Amino acid sequence: MKTSEKGIELIKKYEGLKLSAYLCTAGVWTIGYGHTKNVRQGQKINIGEAERILKEDLKAFEKGINDLNLKINQNQFDALVSFAFNVGLENLKKSTLLKKIKANPMDKSIENEFMRWVYAGSKKLDGLIKRRTEEAEMYFKEG
Repeated sequence: MKTSEKGIELIKKYEGLKLSAYLCTAGVWTIGYGHTKNVRQGQKINIGEAERILKEDLKAFEKGINDLNLKINQNQFDALVSFAFNVGLENLKKSTLLKKIKANPMDKSIENEFMRWVYAGSKKLDGLIKRRTEEAEMYFKEG
């Protein structure tokens, strides 16, 4: 599967677009829509480059989710790509969220598992609460 436009829009909404490199809250140089690989201080890009980089970055997350061989639909896939894009594939792979999806992709307690991932360090962040809420809503949305 590949991320749908709805999934890409969700990621863009929460990553935001920055055309100049900046230090994110985790102290990592970031540019575009949350891109961190080989970003350096003072770097600048345009919107077209940001779009291209995002599509390239998504490939690794799409492959990572596809490689899990889950029995999921497009909305569930998009929600998991957004989640993994934000917290990392390795964190998803170790999560109770994934264990529950593997056991039963329609288990309603999966929503609670998304909501466990709203902390940066020990601080609960409003932006992460909103993102996880939308990811959980997308995950359970029909069609």
